[in-house]
Amino acid sequence: MNWIKGFFKPKQNVFVELLIQQAEWTVEGIDALEGYMKKRSQKQAERLNTAEKEADEVRRILIDELNRTFVTPIDREDIHSLSRLIDDVVDYAYTTIDEMEILEVEPNDYLRRITSLLGEAARELLLAMQRLNEHPSVANDHAVRAKALENRVEQVYREAVADLFNQPQDIEHVVEMLKLREIYRHLSNAADRGDAAANTISDIVVKMT
Repeated sequence: MNWIKGFFKPKQNVFVELLIQQAEWTVEGIDALEGYMKKRSQKQAERLNTAEKEADEVRRILIDELNRTFVTPIDREDIHSLSRLIDDVVDYAYTTIDEMEILEVEPNDYLRRITSLLGEAARELLLAMQRLNEHPSVANDHAVRAKALENRVEQVYREAVADLFNQPQDIEHVVEMLKLREIYRHLSNAADRGDAAANTISDIVVKMT
């Protein structure tokens, strides 16, 4: 009978702990991306690759726990959604460097500004997860800050795209424009996922309180 009781007993900490681990690896990955944007470096690319793989492994563990747990302290749909969204952020960071390497794109000021804001947003999401159990209202404050940073990313993204369309002079400039727009889009997508993660955290807080 004890195993039956254990099956129905909520696991109070494991899911939040795993989400925190995912957020930590995301911060590590975005930090590596920031380093890469300051100076293209294979070391930073490998660092981000490691962070992305570790984040994927944590997510696999979380999904396994979710499948084996009948009662969860947070709605299982929210756990699954938040895990996926946090994972998407680091995935887009990884594909950004991958595309830059393939397309031979050099970092510029717009890319550095965007990644710096993404780094701040990732740290706010991590703080939100760390505060979720004991201080949900504080967690929500950090989620709101993460959303504000996403808005700033979109402002810089629009500036960057507008600047691209002012530059074309010949076919080489057009090709460069298309390459950069693809990279900007990857980072904009990362910001969108971070914004969605912040919304999910706010939803969880409402349900908790």
